[in-house]
Amino acid sequence: MKWAVVAFPGTNCEEDTRYVLANQFDQDVRVVWHHESELGPVDAVVLPGGFAHGDYLRSGAIARFSPIMDAVNNHVAKGKPVLGICNGMQVLTEAGLLPGAMLRNDSLEFRCQWVNLRVETRNNEFLGSTEPGTVLRIPISHGEGRYHCDAEDLRAMERGDQIMLRYCTAGGAVDETANPNGSIDNIAGIRNASGTVFGLMPHPERACDPLLGGKDGQLIFAAMIEAMHD
Repeated sequence: MKWAVVAFPGTNCEEDTRYVLANQFDQDVRVVWHHESELGPVDAVVLPGGFAHGDYLRSGAIARFSPIMDAVNNHVAKGKPVLGICNGMQVLTEAGLLPGAMLRNDSLEFRCQWVNLRVETRNNEFLGSTEPGTVLRIPISHGEGRYHCDAEDLRAMERGDQIMLRYCTAGGAVDETANPNGSIDNIAGIRNASGTVFGLMPHPERACDPLLGGKDGQLIFAAMIEAMHD
């Protein structure tokens, strides 16, 4: 399968993402600079982590106007998958491809740590057939990771099965002690209404090798590849 990993000025996880896809999953990956206007013939797009344009306004607020985002919107319109990781999720919310917004962590501190995530839904192209309640261990690294939406959007996402991951304890309990940034309803990852765009603040590409602390992040990339082969 062919992948495009989009890089903006300040992106710093494009090579990590490319390495995982190319070396661990034998995928054809191209890093696409934000000034380009075409993605090329790709099956999936990843907006990786980092600090697009230095996050000098709001995280992702400038990146959403980059020329490549027109191509990303066209990719979504064709029903093809987009994965936004950390800064990539911030860009997706700013671009209106995901509901809600990202705010400063409630601690007002940058958080870089491993967290536990509870799978909330199944039978989708990003988590595959993983059973709800499964706990994944994947790291976060952000200062503006507090997901927020209004009550109407939250109800709509609950009805549409759009909430994909929630911060939880190691035992799978969703409570405020497990919430590293103050996200509403402990939300760590969501998808759009059609199920083709997935954004999450944790970094699955940093959890794909036991030498780095764990491999739970492989689940997401493997599920996407399997879904595209179907």
